[in-house]
Amino acid sequence: MRLAKDGIETASMQLFLKGEWCELSKKTEVLNPFDGSVIDTVPSASPTEITTAIDGLANGAKTMGQMPSYQRVEILRKTASLIREHQKELALLISTEEGKVLSESHIEVSRAAETIDLSADEARRMNGETVPLDSTPSGVGKLGLTLRVPCGIVAAITPFNFPLNLVTHKVGPAIAGGNAVLLKPATDTPLSSLKLVELLLKAGLPDDAIACVTGSGAMLGKAICSDSRIRKISFTGSAEVGERICSMAGLKRITMELGSNSPVIVLDDADPIKVAESIAITGFSNAGQVCISSQRILATPKIHNDLLEALTTKVGQLTAGNQLDDQFNIGPLVRENDARRVNDWLTQAQTEGAELLCGGELQGAVIQPAVLGNVRSEMRISCEELFGPAIGVTKAESINEAIHLANNTRFGLSASVFTQDINKAIRFAREVDSGSLHINFGTAWRAETMPYGGLKQSGMGKEGPKYAIDEMTETKMVIIH
Repeated sequence: MRLAKDGIETASMQLFLKGEWCELSKKTEVLNPFDGSVIDTVPSASPTEITTAIDGLANGAKTMGQMPSYQRVEILRKTASLIREHQKELALLISTEEGKVLSESHIEVSRAAETIDLSADEARRMNGETVPLDSTPSGVGKLGLTLRVPCGIVAAITPFNFPLNLVTHKVGPAIAGGNAVLLKPATDTPLSSLKLVELLLKAGLPDDAIACVTGSGAMLGKAICSDSRIRKISFTGSAEVGERICSMAGLKRITMELGSNSPVIVLDDADPIKVAESIAITGFSNAGQVCISSQRILATPKIHNDLLEALTTKVGQLTAGNQLDDQFNIGPLVRENDARRVNDWLTQAQTEGAELLCGGELQGAVIQPAVLGNVRSEMRISCEELFGPAIGVTKAESINEAIHLANNTRFGLSASVFTQDINKAIRFAREVDSGSLHINFGTAWRAETMPYGGLKQSGMGKEGPKYAIDEMTETKMVIIH
C-alpha cells in the first residue's frame, strides 16, 4: 500500500494476475490532470502478462461457472457495501486521477455501488425457458428447454472518464453471470480499478476469477483480443479503437460502447431558460468528457437568438479550475494534450465563421466552458466528437432540417428534443437515429437500469446489468426425446 501526497490510501499499485499482486520493473506514472503532479505509479504490462493473466483466469472461469448464484449474489452485495463504506476515499481518488470535481465523483461512487447491487439482482434472475417443440409435427412428444451458461472469460476494456462506474458496468454483470474477468483499465486512470479489485477480493471473489492488468492499450490490445480463451469483449472508448478491436477479435461476442456528438433539437415552443439550465449540466459535466455530452444544439429560428442569450448567460456562470477546490464547477481535461486539441477545434471553428460567445480560455489542461454560435454542420466541432467543455449552436429552419442535421452523422448514441408539442416529440423519437432519445432534457442522462448503447458507429450491444448479463452469457438448447 502507498499513501499518496493527497492522503489517499490507494490499492497496492501493482497489477493483479493469476491470484496475486505483482510488481514489474517498468512503470507508468499516474498524474493529477490539473497540475501534472505524480499521484502514484503502476506497472506497465506487456503481452506476456496478458497471457499469464488469462492462464489464471482459465481456472477461475471453471470456479465461477460452478459457483451457485446465491454465492455470486453475496459477493456482489458485499462489494456494493464496501464501495459505500469507502465513499470518500474513492471519490477523492477518482477526482485526483481523472479530474472531475468532487461532487461529481461522489455521485459516481454512489452509482457504482448501485450498479453492483443491480448486478446482484440479475444474478438471481438467470433462467432459461421451455420451448414448445410440439408446434411442429416432428416435435410431438419431445420436451425442449434452454439453459443459460457463462461465456467463460470476459475482457473488460474501460475508459478514463468514469473510472469506477463504467468498470462496474462491465465487471458486475460478468461476475453475476458466472464469468471470470480480465480488466484492462484506462492508462490515465488505473487506480480506481485497482481499488475495486481489492474490494471484490475482500468481498470473497475467488483470487483466480479476476485479473487487472495495467499498461498501454496499444501494447496490450492484440494480446487481449486475439486470445481464443477470451469469449467476450466489452469495450468503451472511441469508434476508431473499437473498430480495431473488432478487426482483431475474430469469432468473439462483442459489446462496443463508442463515441458520439450528441444533438439537441430546440423547437420554437421551448423555454430557452430551461433549455440553457439543462445544457449547462449535460454539456459540461466532467468537462464535457462524456460520450453522451450535449454538443450540437440545433435551434429553430424563433427561439434561436433567445437561446443563444440564455446559453451565454448560464454557461458564462460556470468556472473551470482545480477539481479539488469547491469554488469551481468544472475540472481540467484528463490530459493537457486533449485541452490543446479542444482549443484548436474552437480556434478552427472561429476561422471558419463561428462566433465565440463566452469561455474558451486555455490554461494548462483547463478550458473555460465555451459557447459557439453560427456553427455550420460541416465544421469539425459539429461533425466529430469534441469530448470537451464546449457546445456549438446551429440554426435549423424547421423540425425537418433539425432532424436531418441530427441524423447527418456517423454517430447515434444519444439525442434530445425540447418541445411542448407531443406530436413533434413522438416524431423525433421515431425518426432520429439514436440509442437513447430524451424529451425535454439534455442528452447526458443515464440510469443504471436502462439499456444503454448506440446505433451506427456509436457501437453495438447494450449495457445496464439486465442487458449486459444477457450478452455475457450463452444459451444451450436441451431436447428430451
